[in-house]
Amino acid sequence: MSLSSLQGKAKKTRNFAVMKRMISLKDTRIKAEDREKKKRKKPDPQNMKIRELPQASSALFFQYNTQLGPPYHVIIDTNFINFSIKNKLDIIQSMMDCLYAKCIPYITDCVLGELEKLGRKYRVALRIVKDPRFQRIPCLHKGTYADDCIMQRVTQHKCYIVATCDKELKRRIRKIPGVPIMYLQQHRYSIERMPDAFGAPRT
Repeated sequence: MSLSSLQGKAKKTRNFAVMKRMISLKDTRIKAEDREKKKRKKPDPQNMKIRELPQASSALFFQYNTQLGPPYHVIIDTNFINFSIKNKLDIIQSMMDCLYAKCIPYITDCVLGELEKLGRKYRVALRIVKDPRFQRIPCLHKGTYADDCIMQRVTQHKCYIVATCDKELKRRIRKIPGVPIMYLQQHRYSIERMPDAFGAPRT
């Protein structure tokens, strides 16, 4: 092997070993104020931002709701009653056929108020709702907008199933974990987001 080729190899290895030189903090080219390491400011406890995260319900085991079980508590929406009448379905019997267990339907004051506002056309729905088998839930809020009231209840108490055919309300309830939705499909009741362990029919 020739001497020139050996020198070329030596040069190559020398290039690999070249390190980047860092200027020392004691170097005269660095200004006095830059020589000192900047200290981190401690956060002021009075200016700290408080983050409020919604507390997870103790009823939930991941997405599984431990408070659900027979007898089922079902909150009924205004349009669910009207659709049931149109499809000639007995509400309580059809619920039990869907869930294979005893069901207790619940009506809030605002749902009752909505039905009363709809007038004589919905007197059949009013008569059904006033059945003693339907439990009444008193409302403390102002107005008769039922969707917000139902949303508030199922957020606070995870023991309810919501019976509704309203697309907007369904979309809002799907954001709350552990709340099943009952709805009408092919002239019978069906349910979504119900744990398989409770024997709910698959759609």
